[in-house]
Amino acid sequence: MLGVSYPTIKKWILSGKLKTIRTPGGHHRLTTGSLRPFLEHDASRSKTESRARYRRVSGRNQLAGKVVGVRIEGLLAEVVLAIGDAQITAIITAEAVRELRLKKGDTAAALIKSTDVMIERLDGESS
Repeated sequence: MLGVSYPTIKKWILSGKLKTIRTPGGHHRLTTGSLRPFLEHDASRSKTESRARYRRVSGRNQLAGKVVGVRIEGLLAEVVLAIGDAQITAIITAEAVRELRLKKGDTAAALIKSTDVMIERLDGESS
């Protein structure tokens, strides 16, 4: 509901930021009332800063940024988002770009759902 990770919730519980009810087995249970202040604070944020959109999809790895490029070729489209000092490129269908009406300057989010992450060594070491 809050759109934050399990470790964050655990940290909030242990620091006392988030109140819980302890079970006889030592587990923490949250009440709707304990979540209310977080949800109310989130509701007061702008649409792009709100975590509400995270509750509409299953993926939690979402990177919000500005569209800096859209190129459509045939059935596919390349969408480039600037996220901080980095850029991320997605290849999606041209139909999706048209339905979303994406154009340069729009605010958008890259939703990342992957089981594989590759690491490249950048310091020139080979062993």
